[in-house]
Amino acid sequence: MIVVERAASEAVSAPARPAVQWHILSGEYPPQPGGVSDYTRLIALGLSRAGDSVIIWAPPCGEPEQSVPGVTVRRLPDRFGPRSLRVLGREFDGAPEPKRWLVQYVPHAFGWKAANVPFCLWLRSRRRDALWVMFHEVAYPSGANYSVAERALAFVTRRMAAIVARSAQRVFVSIPAWQTLIESLAVPRAPIVWLPVVSGVPVVDDLIGTAEIRTRVGGGRPIVGHLGTYGGLIRPLLTASVPGLLAATNSHVLLLGRGGESMRDDLVRRHPRLSGRVHASGPLSDADLSRHVDACDVMLQPYPDGVSTRRTTMMAALSHGRPVVTTSGPLTEPLWSASDAVVLIPADQPADLAPAAARLLADPTHRRQLAARARSLYAERFDLAHTVETLRSANER
Repeated sequence: MIVVERAASEAVSAPARPAVQWHILSGEYPPQPGGVSDYTRLIALGLSRAGDSVIIWAPPCGEPEQSVPGVTVRRLPDRFGPRSLRVLGREFDGAPEPKRWLVQYVPHAFGWKAANVPFCLWLRSRRRDALWVMFHEVAYPSGANYSVAERALAFVTRRMAAIVARSAQRVFVSIPAWQTLIESLAVPRAPIVWLPVVSGVPVVDDLIGTAEIRTRVGGGRPIVGHLGTYGGLIRPLLTASVPGLLAATNSHVLLLGRGGESMRDDLVRRHPRLSGRVHASGPLSDADLSRHVDACDVMLQPYPDGVSTRRTTMMAALSHGRPVVTTSGPLTEPLWSASDAVVLIPADQPADLAPAAARLLADPTHRRQLAARARSLYAERFDLAHTVETLRSANER
């Protein structure tokens, strides 16, 4: 109790932080879909609630804006081309102090087929500003297995990342592996800070709604869920694991997120006997997506490079306290095994995913333990409050 009282007293006596105007640059923002889109919305909301003002700069969008209290959305005339850069510079120069740029960096997010070098050079021209960059991704992958065109893109995106990292006053990364990569490309002006992503699916406590989904989808049988966008690298992992899982258990599989219907149709086409046991939710509101995640007994979340703290879909599963079977790989941080909050299977052994999920379905005690650890891990390491505090306290250094 003494420690709690002292902390409360210090919080009261600490001087208030001056409100900052954040100019957040993002290649996508709601209603545009995507993990960075959802992340940017949450960060903007968190900073606004903390007392700062937030202006979002994002590419054109033909759909109605989703209003967020305290956040102003400004749509650019193009995808970070010359006209947009002129607008950005003019508006930022005219804004009151204190002010910050916060770039949500993903190389392919800024147009020009992931090779928008002029945008990176423009950021370099703003290096005297308070230019902060969050690297969600750094560069296109490279290796002998990639085509000449892909290797060329990898070279260009590495040069782009080097320009941006050298120009930024502060650099944040979604996973520690990006720090190593950036430091191999450039010498940043300040220490790189690890800033794990947050869940883009706010938890909705709706026992009745969740129970209705469980009945409708599973009919009283266990439900194994997957949340994602079903890209070309993850689809083979699901194709390798879902049929075996359904053959070994009486469970149903629920595919959540964009592309789920296509994944379901592909699985049923390959394995007709799965018809009626593989379901796809289709597009859902945030609240309905939360209810569907909560309806799952186990989440099956394989990633080809291993689970890492840049995976917003994993964060959604953790924040909802779902037992998770996932993969370990070159990008997997030590905290995943140290926390004992998930079941880890080597990413190069996808055949082991189905047996692991089947064992977890058969062990309710283990599921309860994993659920509790998942919630604790998210609250202690990944909650939005930690990200907002890191960003706002960085103003003081």
